[in-house]
Amino acid sequence: MSGQSPFIQRIEHALDWVRSLCILLSSIALVVLVTTFGWLVFGRYVLNVTPTWVEQLALLLICYIAFLGAAAGIRDDTHIGVTLFRDMMPVGAQKVLMIAIDLILAAFGGIMLFAGTVLMQFGWDTLLPMLNIPETFRTLAITSCGALIFLFAGMRGLIRILTFQDWAPETELKES
Repeated sequence: MSGQSPFIQRIEHALDWVRSLCILLSSIALVVLVTTFGWLVFGRYVLNVTPTWVEQLALLLICYIAFLGAAAGIRDDTHIGVTLFRDMMPVGAQKVLMIAIDLILAAFGGIMLFAGTVLMQFGWDTLLPMLNIPETFRTLAITSCGALIFLFAGMRGLIRILTFQDWAPETELKES
C-alpha cells in the first residue's frame, strides 16, 4: 500500500473504515442475539413466561449478521474461491481476470441493491409479527449488503484498473 498514490490510500482507508463499521454492527447484533436468547431461556424456565418476540428478533438479527459479514468478506477478499486456473495463467491474464471478477461482483451487488430497494418498497406496509415494525427493516439488510458489495468490489476493480501496471496478483507465479 505504500507505493500507492495518496488519493488511492485515502480511498482504501475509507473502505477499511466502512468494513470495520460492518464488523462492529455485526458484532453488536450477535451480542444482542445471544442476550435475547438468554432472556428467552430465563423467561421460559425461571419466570414461566416465554417472550414470543425473541424468535422474530433473532431472524432479523441473523439477516444483518450474515449480510454485513458477507459484505466485509468481499472487502477483505476472504470468500472461498478456486484460483487454480487463474494461478496457471500469465500475470497479465491474471490481472484482467481479477478485474473482471471484481466488476462482476460489483454488478451482482448493484442487482442486490436494486432488488432490495424494490423489496423494501413492497414490504413497508407489512409488519413483522411480534415486533410490529415494517418488513422493510428485514430487507434493509439485503439492500445495504448489495450497496456495500457494489462499493467494495467496484472500488477494488477501479483501483486495479487505475494501477494496472503497478500491482501484482497476491499468488503471482514467477514468469520464466
